[in-house]
Amino acid sequence: MTNIEQKRVEQPSETDQKQTEKPLSSASTQTAGNQADSNQPSGNSAPAEKGNLSPAQPVASQWQPPKRKWFVTVILVLILMLGILMILRAWKLPPFRSAMVSTDNAYVRGQTTIISPQVTGYVTKVYVQDFDDVKAGQPLIQIDDRIYKQKVAAAEAGIGLQDSSLANYEQNRRSKEATLAARAADIANAQAQLEKAQADMARVNILVADGSLSLRERDQTRAALKQAQTGVTQAKAQYRIAQEDLKSTQVNKSGLKANVDNAHAQLGLAQIDLSNTVVRAPENGRLSEIAVKNGQLVNAGTQLMFLVPSRKWVVANFKEAQTANIRVGQSAWFTVDALNGAKISGTVEKISPAAGSEFSAIKPDTTTGNFVKVPQRIAVRIRIDNHNELFERLRPGMSVVVNIDTTRVRT
Repeated sequence: MTNIEQKRVEQPSETDQKQTEKPLSSASTQTAGNQADSNQPSGNSAPAEKGNLSPAQPVASQWQPPKRKWFVTVILVLILMLGILMILRAWKLPPFRSAMVSTDNAYVRGQTTIISPQVTGYVTKVYVQDFDDVKAGQPLIQIDDRIYKQKVAAAEAGIGLQDSSLANYEQNRRSKEATLAARAADIANAQAQLEKAQADMARVNILVADGSLSLRERDQTRAALKQAQTGVTQAKAQYRIAQEDLKSTQVNKSGLKANVDNAHAQLGLAQIDLSNTVVRAPENGRLSEIAVKNGQLVNAGTQLMFLVPSRKWVVANFKEAQTANIRVGQSAWFTVDALNGAKISGTVEKISPAAGSEFSAIKPDTTTGNFVKVPQRIAVRIRIDNHNELFERLRPGMSVVVNIDTTRVRT
């Protein structure tokens, strides 16, 4: 090999130098031990380099990719698993599905009653004020009762009139019965006269046959017999007339008694209207604002005020998918926004027999058009533990957040 060729081999090009510098910098850590071994002096290294020059090998051929640390992979896997678990927990998916079902579509309910009058009139007195506590039967409103007192008096007079008519009927009936008895006596008398005439006729026929009496006397006796027969017929006819007259009188008896009963019913209605001029509390509770004043004309059914009894409960509207494990008797509790999130316990008392959409006035028609599935809600009634000190502070209409433990059933 010539000297010129040796120089070309010993001096690599600038491009080769740039390519070898990059892997040297990145793989300096891995090749440190190799460089240390190559830097150690050996007995034959220097003379060999001077006397016999060999082509220089590129350093890039000694580079290897760095080995990834195993703990980095483990950390990445753990982070990925943690993210998946957080998503499952946020969406309440297995295995993080809780036995507690919750909804904020819940409200306190009560037997709120509308107080209205049953009669029409002017208000003469208001006995109560806004938000008063009242007892059952306590007077609330007084309506002018003068007209209704007069109606009671008129009904009482009507009873007297109908009683008089019934008494007249009884007198007339007794008179008809006496007439019927007289007609029966007339029949008996006519029958006796007929028997006498028949006997006279028999004797006259015997006497006429032996010549003791004339034919003229026989004709007179025969005429008397026919007159007696006619008298019996006439008496029987008069008796039948008296019978029919008595029957017609007895038919009027039922109508007169019905009139008497109707008069008593009218008196009862008048007395009810008179008693309704005083509007009373139907049960114990607390009143709302009073919407009536003295001198105001009110009609039957006019809304005067509301009465809220002490009985209260909670109605929670759960989605249909949440009701799979809800049972009567399960333990429940709810928080009340109006009481700073106070927690009150209760028990599942009843479950609605149908979804709320079934009780709506206008039901959706899903048989036509495009169908969009809408989750239905089913109402659950929760009995409140009234021994809780916060029970009296609950008001119907308050918003609550209900939780039901589907694993606990109270005994």
